[in-house]
Amino acid sequence: MEASPADRATTGHAEPSDWIHHGTPAFRRTNLALFAAGLATFGLLYCVQPLMPEFSRDYGVSEAGAAMSLSLTTGVLAFAMLFAGGLSDAWGRKPVMVASLVSSAVLVLTSAAMPDWGSLLVVRTLLGLTLSGLPAVAMTYLSEEMHAESIGLGMGLYISGSAVGGMGGRLVTGVLTDFFDWRVGVAVVGVIGLACALAFWRALPPSRHFTRQPLSTRALAARFSGMFHDRGLPWLFVEGFLLLGAFVTVYNYLGYRLLAPPYNLSQAVVGLIFGIYLIGSFSSAWMGHLAGKLGRRKVLWTALALMLAGVLLTLAASLWLIMLGIVAVTFGFFGGHSIVSSWVGRRAGAAKAQASSMYLFCYYMGSSVAGASGGLFYAAHGWNGVAAFVGALVLAGLAIALGLVRLKPLVNVATPPTPMSKGAMP
Repeated sequence: MEASPADRATTGHAEPSDWIHHGTPAFRRTNLALFAAGLATFGLLYCVQPLMPEFSRDYGVSEAGAAMSLSLTTGVLAFAMLFAGGLSDAWGRKPVMVASLVSSAVLVLTSAAMPDWGSLLVVRTLLGLTLSGLPAVAMTYLSEEMHAESIGLGMGLYISGSAVGGMGGRLVTGVLTDFFDWRVGVAVVGVIGLACALAFWRALPPSRHFTRQPLSTRALAARFSGMFHDRGLPWLFVEGFLLLGAFVTVYNYLGYRLLAPPYNLSQAVVGLIFGIYLIGSFSSAWMGHLAGKLGRRKVLWTALALMLAGVLLTLAASLWLIMLGIVAVTFGFFGGHSIVSSWVGRRAGAAKAQASSMYLFCYYMGSSVAGASGGLFYAAHGWNGVAAFVGALVLAGLAIALGLVRLKPLVNVATPPTPMSKGAMP
């Protein structure tokens, strides 16, 4: 149950011990829970990505058509997350996240039994609605409960779980498709999602800094509009769109390239390539922690520059250079997302739930819009077209990151009273 305002000091300031700090049992429990949540959420969301060539063969749909199995989910997810934060303000952070995980796992299990392409897309669309209750609210929970010195590491570890989940969902379906059927792989991912939901429910500590707010469209609109008075937040939202748009586009069409001549890899081998996601598990925590020590403005642009170098490497004919490029894109993406997502929470003040929702709206719209659009470039120009499209997205993101270097840090945000370490200003 969420803590009520009466459970906390009436002064409006919590004692330093009330905040979750790294090295404590509460920090370990929180990160275990959110690691499981990230693993489930992104496994359930992205398990169809390596199956797109299978969908093209089984249902006779084009590359861009097959990508709708992911783009519809992320598109609905983006819009639904605009309201998920408001619901969690009224109902509590943990209840909304638990309901989201359980219902999403059930829908993925259902999708494995769908008889035709249309019904599969309907279930995948509903999945976007149910998944919306986890990502935005998880960011808000961390921003409210974590100590200022620990939020970068905490967000990085949560995103590490997302990386493992994204890898695991793709890996399970990719490998099991070769040995059994894609439906078996999707069903297994659904069962794993249910197990993770149980672990999350048991491990996550109740909120200690949450204040319940009644649903009010006027107040919600005011909090949303107030975010755009900040000079940095709108650019961070755009950065989220570009980051995930570029990353998802690369992985959406990588399978098509590697299954075709001259590589002719099997579906199982292509699925194993998603093991590269483990690098993202490391980079999100490492770069998030580094940004907390050196400052987000000084570190973000390096993640985008690494992604750009990786995109250029994928243009090579050598399979090893292509894989090295995918490693660089993955490392840079997860590091960049860790930095930007924690930065949003730090700059948002009292509107953390709405800022998280808006950031993730833009983030997943990048996946939906760019992920589907990349199919048009692949159909017209092959991988060179995809690389040019992704390169343009990353270049725009790099330009924004370099502009944010000049952004003045906030000195009065809704954070724990304990001072941050030198150089850790948002």
